[in-house]
Amino acid sequence: MPATLSPEAERQEILRHYRRLLRAAKPTLKPGDARLIKKAFNTSLEAHKDMRRKSGEPYILHPLAVAQIAVEEIGLGPTSIVAALLHDVVEDTAWELADVEREFGLKVRRIIDGLTKISGVFEYGTSEQAENFRKMLLTLSEDVRVILIKIADRLHNMRTLDSMPRHKQLKIASETLYLYAPLAHRLGLYAIKSELEDLYLKYTDTEVYTDIKARIRQSQAARNRFIKDFVQPIDDELQTQGFAYEVKGRPKSIYSILKKMRKQNIPFDEVYDLFAIRVILDVPPEQEKAACWQVYSIVTDFYQPNPDRLRDWVSTPKANGYESLHTTVMSRAGQWVEVQIRSRRMDDIAEKGYAAHWKYKDTGSIQPESSLEAWVTKVREMLESNNSSALEFMDEFRQNLFVKEVYVFTPKGKLVILPDKATALDFAFDIHSEIGSHCLGAKVNQKLEPLSYELRNGDQIEILTSHKQRPTTEWLAYVITSKARQKIKDFLRDEKRAKAEDGRFLLKKRLELIGVEFSQENFNRLLAYFNVPNAQEFYYRLAVGQVDGREIREHLFRADVPPARATSVLEPKTFDHEVQKIRGVRSDMLVVGERTDKFDHSLARCCNPIPGDDVFGFETDQGLIIHRTSCPRAVDLMSNYGNRIVRAKWNDQSELAFLVGIRIKGSDRVGLVNDVTRIISTSLKVNMRSITVDSNDGFFEGQIMVFVNDTDHLNKLLQRLTK
Repeated sequence: MPATLSPEAERQEILRHYRRLLRAAKPTLKPGDARLIKKAFNTSLEAHKDMRRKSGEPYILHPLAVAQIAVEEIGLGPTSIVAALLHDVVEDTAWELADVEREFGLKVRRIIDGLTKISGVFEYGTSEQAENFRKMLLTLSEDVRVILIKIADRLHNMRTLDSMPRHKQLKIASETLYLYAPLAHRLGLYAIKSELEDLYLKYTDTEVYTDIKARIRQSQAARNRFIKDFVQPIDDELQTQGFAYEVKGRPKSIYSILKKMRKQNIPFDEVYDLFAIRVILDVPPEQEKAACWQVYSIVTDFYQPNPDRLRDWVSTPKANGYESLHTTVMSRAGQWVEVQIRSRRMDDIAEKGYAAHWKYKDTGSIQPESSLEAWVTKVREMLESNNSSALEFMDEFRQNLFVKEVYVFTPKGKLVILPDKATALDFAFDIHSEIGSHCLGAKVNQKLEPLSYELRNGDQIEILTSHKQRPTTEWLAYVITSKARQKIKDFLRDEKRAKAEDGRFLLKKRLELIGVEFSQENFNRLLAYFNVPNAQEFYYRLAVGQVDGREIREHLFRADVPPARATSVLEPKTFDHEVQKIRGVRSDMLVVGERTDKFDHSLARCCNPIPGDDVFGFETDQGLIIHRTSCPRAVDLMSNYGNRIVRAKWNDQSELAFLVGIRIKGSDRVGLVNDVTRIISTSLKVNMRSITVDSNDGFFEGQIMVFVNDTDHLNKLLQRLTK
């Protein structure tokens, strides 16, 4: 909406959005709901009346859009609409949570509380986002709607990211990929997950995004023709057999295409399953399973299936409630096509995730929400048992979001679902933390296996225990579930505490023996002499013999003896400095921050940016570190420490040269090296530092180190070489 509308036109625009929301919500409203929604709308309108978004439009359009997403795309009901309309009121205006409760009830208050960020100051080195997120999760265990509205809020922010400054775009987009996309996936919101990933790509790697988008558009017409031909025979047969159904073709998301290209190291043209065909059946719940298999047999009558690519999530749904039958078949044009077969109910749950479960709760159909309830319970357990830092917690939590699953059985035949790559030790802790702590090994399908055995689908596992067994630090390498990690860490922490007590006792005895007083000053001298960070660590090392008690002698405590501190081998600053001197990067080439003062900065070794790359600065204790926005660590840094991101861009410099490596592969021919070197040195006046070429079986692979001015110069060189 243009920001220059007259007040009257603005009012009309706001009402148009509000009416659209009511239309979408109508099917779920009970008597009295519409009145409550109207009240929430008016409250929000009044509270935000003088506020504008970055784009210049009235602020109220944001809560309206979030409520609209909650209804249309997630399928939430009236309570969520009210909460979505009010979600920023407590944070941005004079309203208090007590006012919300008085006017709209306890449920809405709880949701808003979960959505309102924690106030207060954060220590440098802790992560504000991680803390906020932990708080939001605490309310998840009471009410999952908090997370669903938060996802709707994030989706609208991502859709309107254009009006934000660049460093905010990077921070918000990275946070989204780091956290909200995996969360949407875990809650079964596939459409939203894909859109969030695509939008992340649009803002962090715009070039790649637009390129793939254009290619998908170019192949659109051919794809539609292909789908039509492919579906024709299946269509005829389904009609003959009297099915009520719908067939749709669904292109893959841009992000997942890119992921596939990178993972398999192939160009766009070789990504075969650019689309999936989905057959949605209208059948009563009790006939779903049989009908899906019937359609599977029709599809495979016409097309040869790939036996390794059959996925049956109808018999065992995924842990987030997803049910569907997937097969990949060979079309007549010689392309693999994925076919997904599911009922209307399954499709609803696949599109709307968690929210759709409520809709089917009282239809008497199978209750698929139990596995999701189990997940929410796991999150609750994690929060209750977790006393590590917020960042560690976030990391653990994320690992539990984006996982495939492995289905295994107890000796009595009970199904246990664990994350893919889980081990026998994870299984033991999943059953009970006592069993985990005393686990010796496992019998998998009647065969003895070690703790680190990786579970496979269908394994039946019996855990062997011994009351003498205790967790050790090595165990942390054998587990991947956060429950197991947490229990092992807790045990080790308690054990360390007990050992430290022994160490304290030993130190007292030693000091008595040499006639030195046990005072803080004397103790600090010991810490400095042995180069140990804190008291507990010192006591622990003394108890386990890493610090030799016999070294503690009276001469260490004489006032005239300076404490000897251990020195580090190589000061990292000087090392980085040397590397950058070789690469030819100087500090006056970057403009950093809002002001152009010269920050003390260095270039990140993980992504080695060169002029012309899209970059950002990251504050650390050692000064500012410059990373590419497409750096593998960028997502992590920007999402966890958004407050430490600084804008950075290159000055225009063309007379400088940077060392870059180019890798080339291809089929070998005579005179090849000659051609390559000619292009490099003559046509683009580039200096070459080294070249290595290795040929084998008619193929060659080589690496060239050249000096270029910036990314533009490099791209030109790559284009010439490709030609």
